Parts: sequence; C-alpha cells; structure tokens
Amino acid sequence: MKVAVLGTSGYTGQLLIRMLLDHREVREIIPVSSSHAGEMLSEVDRGMGKRYMNGEKFGLTAGKLVSLEKAVEYSPDVVIAALPHLKSAELCQPFFGKSVVIDLSADFRIKDPSVFEAAYGKRPPREDLLKEAVYGLCEWNRDEIKKADIIANPGCYPTATLLPLLPLLKEGIIGGRIVTNAISGISGGGRKANINLLFVERSENAGAYAPGTSHRHLPEIAEELKKVSDDVRVLFTPHLAPLRRGIVATTWATLSREIVRRESREREKKGRATSGNPVDDERIADVYEKYYGRCPFINIRGNEIPQTKDVLGSNRCDIGWKREGDSMLLFSAIDNLVKGASGQAVQNMNIRFGFNEDEGLRYYGEV
Repeated sequence: MKVAVLGTSGYTGQLLIRMLLDHREVREIIPVSSSHAGEMLSEVDRGMGKRYMNGEKFGLTAGKLVSLEKAVEYSPDVVIAALPHLKSAELCQPFFGKSVVIDLSADFRIKDPSVFEAAYGKRPPREDLLKEAVYGLCEWNRDEIKKADIIANPGCYPTATLLPLLPLLKEGIIGGRIVTNAISGISGGGRKANINLLFVERSENAGAYAPGTSHRHLPEIAEELKKVSDDVRVLFTPHLAPLRRGIVATTWATLSREIVRRESREREKKGRATSGNPVDDERIADVYEKYYGRCPFINIRGNEIPQTKDVLGSNRCDIGWKREGDSMLLFSAIDNLVKGASGQAVQNMNIRFGFNEDEGLRYYGEV
C-alpha cells in the first residue's frame, strides 16, 4: 500500500512517518511538503537519520520530500493530511475520489457549516463533501469508517473528552450539564513561530485559554455528544501547561434524572442510605466493558486517576472515574500527538483497509 503524508515537516507529520515505517502493510511512503520539496527528509527532520532514506519504503521519492503535484502522480492508496484548518480540504482536492483521505484538520469534522463558520471564521472549504466525511473517533464509528473515503480525524481535546463520556451518556447514566477542564502540552499548538509557545513564556507557567464558547473544539464535542443524547449542555475550558506532550481531562457530569429517581426509590424500599445503588463502581466498569472491552487502545482504570506520563508515546486513552453524590467525575489521559492526532489517523487507516487495528501503533507508554 502507498501512503502519502501531507505536511511532513510538522510534529504530526513527522510522527506519522515514523509510525508508517513500522507498519507492516505499508509498502511506500510519499512524504509531501510544499515548503521543502526536493530536500532530503533526513535533512528536514534530523531525528530520522539517514538509514531509511534509500530503503524500499522511500523508493519512489528516493528519500526526498516531494511537491503536492508529484504526489498526485504517484497515485497513493491513502492520503493522510496533517495540514492547517481551512487549507487542508483545498489542498486535498486532487485526491478526492481517487484515494482515501484521512484529514487531521477540522475541515470535515463539523457537519453544520454555520457552526463551523462561528468557530473558524469562514465556511467549510468543501461543504459539498461534508455528508461523505465520517468522524473518525475509532471506538465509536468503526463500521462507518470501514466504508469511508473521507475520514475526519478528531481533535485531541475532543478525543480525550468524548471517550469517557459517550458510554455513560448512551446508557442514560449521566445527563444535563457537563463541565470539562483539560490540560494540554505545548505541542498541541503545532510547530510554528508563536510568542506564546516559546520556552521562556511557557516554562513555569500554566493557565486557561479560550474558555467556553470561544474554543474551537467545543462545537465538535457538543455535536458528537448530541448524536447520543439531546439532554446535554457542555462547558469546556482548556489549559496550557509546561509539557511537551499529553492531555489530561477532568469532567464533571450530573447523574441523569432517571437514575436519581431510581436510586431514591431503592433507598425508600430498602430503608438504607446506600443499598441498591445502581451506579456503583461495578456498574460503571460494566458499561465501559460493554463499549470498550474489545477496543485495543482503551485502558479502563477504575478509581485510579490517569496521568500524561502513563500514556506518553502510546495510542491509548486511559479512563478512570469517581462518584461524588449525584455527580460523576471522569478522568482521561492521552498523548495529544498520538491518540490525539497521528496515532488515531493510523488507527483509522487500519480500520478502513481491514488491517489489524493495532498495526504500527504502540499500546505501552514510554518509561
């Protein structure tokens, strides 16, 4: 199989190249960069070294980065686009209808063009293709992904937020208001010149940014939650911390009215304050097992609280929880560059082409 990577010089593009080198089903890698076309990949990404440049997987390009036009000539089976929002769909134009396109930008994630415009300042660049695109949250849309030719890779914050929430919402255990506070490493801002991302600005410095409706990922989160339940209102606040990689999300959710009523009836019937509780740890564990028991990259932790170090370098999402009265506290952790970006893109590719879902991906984290 031939895979073209658009935006090879960015963090997610560089990580994609490494994953594809370890992927046993990938025969050719076509590294694409408009700004570095003609340069050796090992010179642009010095972490690669030179060992693989003359290998079989870079045979078509001889280890050089190629232009978009040249990549089209190579007729890749799949294109993974690690490009900026509002530009990605436009630059992928030559591949639609010819290659499977996995897009890491937001261009195909939000189905309502007016909602997209409110978040990104412009209408979606390819409104005509929105209905064809499948939201690539692997553990939830696996059947649709298998048939899709355009896959919208989810954002990192939505991935960490949605995975612990969706099973409980689907089972009617939680409902109403949901409040998520999430912390991300600096690499989530991309590989670009930005004063706010400089070492001196971020070292010994952490804080919230773009809270509530001002954050672009909120509409994406809200849209996916509403597919499961209309009884949901989301407040989302991201934070930036002096970390290179990783996201942790802490979500507070109220138990649904039906669950609260059921528990009240049980208490009245049995005359004990806690007996008959339908939402104990065993019940929550059973729900997650029902939805994620066969998912290779979901790690259920029970009352343990996951941390970024646990999942660093892996394609895992670790999930924990704690009940507090009529509320649930949900904890999740991912590597924002892997499960939040490149790793989920490869996982989507594996599902789409019928490969082993974990091919080219790591379950274990770094030491």
